[in-house]
Amino acid sequence: MSKILRVWLCMMVAWIWTVDAGAVLEIEITQGVEAGVPIAVVPFEWRGSAPPPQVVSEIIEADLYRSGRFDTISHRDFLSQPHDHTEVKFKEWRLIKAEALVVGRVQAVTADQFRVEFRLFDVFKAKQLSGFSYVVNGGQLRKLAHQISDIIYFKLTGEKGAFDTRIAYVTVERANLQPRYLLRIADSDGYGAKTILESKEPIISPAWSPDGTKLAYVSFENRRPMVFVQRLLDGGREKVANFPGSNSAPAWSPNGSTLAMVLSRDGNAEIYAFTLGTRKLRRLTNHHAIDTEPAWSPDGRHIVFTSARSGRPQIYRMRSDGSKVERLTFEGRENLRASYSRDGKRLTLVTHQESGYHIGVLELDSKGLLVLTNSTLDESPSFSPNGGMILYATRQGGQGVLAAVSSDGRVKQILKFQQGDVREPAWSPYNRKL
Repeated sequence: MSKILRVWLCMMVAWIWTVDAGAVLEIEITQGVEAGVPIAVVPFEWRGSAPPPQVVSEIIEADLYRSGRFDTISHRDFLSQPHDHTEVKFKEWRLIKAEALVVGRVQAVTADQFRVEFRLFDVFKAKQLSGFSYVVNGGQLRKLAHQISDIIYFKLTGEKGAFDTRIAYVTVERANLQPRYLLRIADSDGYGAKTILESKEPIISPAWSPDGTKLAYVSFENRRPMVFVQRLLDGGREKVANFPGSNSAPAWSPNGSTLAMVLSRDGNAEIYAFTLGTRKLRRLTNHHAIDTEPAWSPDGRHIVFTSARSGRPQIYRMRSDGSKVERLTFEGRENLRASYSRDGKRLTLVTHQESGYHIGVLELDSKGLLVLTNSTLDESPSFSPNGGMILYATRQGGQGVLAAVSSDGRVKQILKFQQGDVREPAWSPYNRKL
């Protein structure tokens, strides 16, 4: 049996809600598109006395760079630094081969209120593509910068951006040989990280609710695996599965009313559906092999899961009532941990090829499997909400790190935290309310 199907470990829970100053990501682009869009992001003009709490243009430039879709032009090559449309001389930007130009300014309105203006230009057409003005408080500046990045990304690629989203993950830190497990959430670029759960034992399987306000996860309080749902706004949590045996692998239905989960209450690991409002439990699978790792389709009609019923772990699909089970994967020794893209047309999964465990994408219509990574121990893949990138866990230099790869394999990056092993990532949905 694959290590990814192992029986989960144990834990003691303490509630924490703190911003982690040292939890910022160092992002290393290891592979980008062959010809990213050359874009110039001019440092935004600052109008105020004290320095701004966030440098908006730097956040935007970093977002676009780490997407792998843009070639950000060095400020040293700029012939001028305009801040609005009246100052832009398109000929200067054509000379340095910029195809897109971003300019703007930030002005202090009050002690904690700022007006942010930006404009995006098509350099060769000498045409403005977008431009807005916002008034926000200091705590909203970083979020606003991500929103501006999303606008720029959409205007230049035709695809919805995913910078104004968040990630959940587990960090393992060790002091005096004693591990400490931290369940954290952060912006998609790793900033603003908050620890929402701490334990002396492992924490596993974080899963975002469809509205982004809750996390389901597995804890092992009293040395027993249990499933909890925790609200992110106030930290309140509810124990939703404490049945005899193992309780693991929670997965939200698209409408947020139901959790699919894996229970061994009847002796074997099977998939159940638990309705949160009524606390009604329905068994969906019934097989002597282990069935695990459920994930709902975006329309709620199907659930994919991992099963060893064919001898080795492979991906299967069933209707959400447990009927019409069919095997989806045949290529590779094992295939595990599948989840859907937002459009429901693809699955990302872990595929065991001869060289190890890699991240792959399965096209559901053709059943074609595209292997995206070449490291040997990749796990826990999660689509970005726009389906353009896949976040996953891997190892580099003996340390657990997060990584991301585009769904076509052309863009790759490593995301390194300053301390600790990082694992179990999950990318948030779009419609978060926090």
